Amino acid sequence: MTKVLDVEIAGIKLRNPLMLASGVVGSNPLLYRRAWEEGAGAIVTKTFTVEKREGNISPIIIGVPCGYINAVGLENPGIEYIEKVVRFLKSNNIATIVSIAGRTIDEFLRLALKSRDCGADAIELNLSCPHVRGMGMELGHDGTFVVKLIRSIKEEVDIPIFPKFGYSPRLTNLLKLAEIAGADGVVIINTIRSMRIDVWIHKPVLSNKYGGLSGPAIHPIAVSCVYEAYEVLDIPIIASGGAWSWEDVIEFILAGARAVQIGSIIGEKGLNVFREILQGIERYLKENNLSHINRLVGLAHIDD
Repeated sequence: MTKVLDVEIAGIKLRNPLMLASGVVGSNPLLYRRAWEEGAGAIVTKTFTVEKREGNISPIIIGVPCGYINAVGLENPGIEYIEKVVRFLKSNNIATIVSIAGRTIDEFLRLALKSRDCGADAIELNLSCPHVRGMGMELGHDGTFVVKLIRSIKEEVDIPIFPKFGYSPRLTNLLKLAEIAGADGVVIINTIRSMRIDVWIHKPVLSNKYGGLSGPAIHPIAVSCVYEAYEVLDIPIIASGGAWSWEDVIEFILAGARAVQIGSIIGEKGLNVFREILQGIERYLKENNLSHINRLVGLAHIDD
């Protein structure tokens, strides 16, 4: 891997702009390391909550022509497992971002402090899960809560924090509030609330009824959100949403992202998709006589 792909986000130096998205491979540290070995520039862990969560009962994920709908329900082993994951990853010199979610500011703060104390490089605040009531999307749509949460964590935690937001008509306003409150960067977007109904039994397919749509269907929406965010923010943007190829990653970067999370495509191609995407990006840079990936950031905003 060449130096043309290294990036820096909120003081964190990454070997390339690709991140393993939260939740894609569960909370298994060995799979995190495998993603790193296949080329990921950083690992975002499964979202951790204070208490262990069993998640929703099956069926929790279905394939659709344009991607997947999932309602895992934030299944995770709880706060005490953070130490095992982070210490394992850092012992392998892996850039580690811990994803956390809570129902209250106190829960978020406990999780953030635990992540910092274990040696995490940064924290992702999951403010956008579309299928767990009282935890996620509702909090991320509440500007007052977002500001209080970020300020509370920044007062206690000295590593970067990246709130992750879902799609909202008010997204740019929420992102600006997050920046003013002290966020070191933002992640946009999460999966989009969705549903499938079985026409033969006349009932929703997922046990939770609602799930989160990921994959190619949401990619143009995510690109639009990144593009709009870049025009109002000074902090870095981490893109997420339907990146299915190296072209999709380049598109996000042209829109203004400094890093891109890779998620659902892993279900199609496996973890070696990181290597495939990186090779495509390197070829693109060479063919266009570009000395570094950073030269592409926000380039779609520059007038001819």
